Amino acid sequence: MSILETERLVLREFTTDDTKFIVELLNSPGWLKYIGDRNVKTEEQAVNYLMNGPMKSYELNGFGLSLVELKNNKTPIGMCGLIKRENLEYPDIGFAFLPEFMGKGYAFEIANATMIFAKEELNFDKIVAITVSYNKNSIRLLEKIGLKYIKPFYLPYEDKELMLFGN
Repeated sequence: MSILETERLVLREFTTDDTKFIVELLNSPGWLKYIGDRNVKTEEQAVNYLMNGPMKSYELNGFGLSLVELKNNKTPIGMCGLIKRENLEYPDIGFAFLPEFMGKGYAFEIANATMIFAKEELNFDKIVAITVSYNKNSIRLLEKIGLKYIKPFYLPYEDKELMLFGN
């Protein structure tokens, strides 16, 4: 199901047909460096990731991480969306792209549209985001879509310090 469209992109819900893409994205250098290894190496593991992650979130929350594809040829290039984490009071915007689609303005285009959608369609007043301090591109993008650094943040059961942003 299509969630929103921009000039060049479509954001749509993931399906179990997206397993090859998930394996590729979750094992890309940027994902592994900035987000971490999710141990999704096979299409079977990708189905499990999708069913227990984004697709479960659509069912429980009405939103979740979704597939970003090029409008002109439906090529999957990344993911973007909102996550409801138990340890965060507000929804968290997240995004990731395959390396060959970085630096072309796609992340800003879809993240900005997602922020507008969150405010206008989902009626969220506050959106947050988390990232590692060494992911300078994500930090710049978060600031460009109107989020500001709030404080250090830790996910449960992890000792890696993250940066919490919010609007």
